[in-house]
Amino acid sequence: METQYRYTPEIPEVFKCRVPLPGTSQAFLLNGVLTEEYRDPAGVVVLSNGQTGFKIEVPAGNTSPDSTQIITVRDNKDTRALAFSNNISLGANSLSSFLICTHTLTLDEFVTESEITITANEGANCHIVVMQNEHNFSNHKITFNLIQKRDSFVRINMVTLHGAKIENLFDVKLAEPGALCELNGIYLADGKQQITTTINMNHLVPHCQSRQLFKGILDNEARASFSGKIVVSKDAQKTEAYQSNHNLLLSRKAKVYAQPQLEIYADDVKCSHGATSGRLDENALFYMRSRGIGAAEAKLLQQIAFVYDVLEKINNEQLRNRLQEMVESRLRGEFSHCANCSMNCC
Repeated sequence: METQYRYTPEIPEVFKCRVPLPGTSQAFLLNGVLTEEYRDPAGVVVLSNGQTGFKIEVPAGNTSPDSTQIITVRDNKDTRALAFSNNISLGANSLSSFLICTHTLTLDEFVTESEITITANEGANCHIVVMQNEHNFSNHKITFNLIQKRDSFVRINMVTLHGAKIENLFDVKLAEPGALCELNGIYLADGKQQITTTINMNHLVPHCQSRQLFKGILDNEARASFSGKIVVSKDAQKTEAYQSNHNLLLSRKAKVYAQPQLEIYADDVKCSHGATSGRLDENALFYMRSRGIGAAEAKLLQQIAFVYDVLEKINNEQLRNRLQEMVESRLRGEFSHCANCSMNCC
């Protein structure tokens, strides 16, 4: 049976997002403007946030299992540098999930700066997947401002496939006891791409938890930097905070800079951080080749295994499998094949 998706408004025929799921409600943001507002049957509302940006309201007690997808696209109808703000409000004791995709339809040198403010009220549970798939002349900076209240849970999974210069910034405030935040990410870069990840995880009160896992694969002359700071305030006893950043360099010209940081002002906490950078495991490659696996396939399998523990953090199995296919396609050689493509459909 053919899967049906709900597009709001109708999207251009030339564009087709590759990751929608059955039952997904889709809202379309063109050059920062949401031209039609949307309300799904469960009450989740996607509204215009003034002239640009979106505003999402999840009602208290919402238990809809379906995702809401925000497709943000740049095209040649407006090539100016854009800056706009978005807001997501998660009602008390609500359950929701979102897929936010960024795409480009033309090879114009787009510059986009967007901010997403997320407020998770008491008991809210939310899973957010962000897929960045823009052409390799596009610069995009996304800032996530996350405020979590009592017993709320928010998991954000970033999958960065393409973009000339991508900056992902997270400013998280765990403001009431029982809050749990998970941040996970994969970034794949080649050519002269630059990917920056900056995290400020602020534990302001006792009995909160945070977990971070970010992995990158870099080829050619790509650059990546990871700066992650965990701050545990004086009164934030019983804090648990963990952070890991690992990178795989496929070229001797690829560079990565990692700066994990801990600032702890409380004395009853469990905190750790770590960062590693390395190359493909030659012994593992030799073992696989001795078992009849070709060199290219052996390298691919090692790269997929490297990022899989991040992908498995995506709780929706269908979405996880689709994104794994896109990551695998990206690693199979599309690193170079997509250099002059505006859509990077993988």
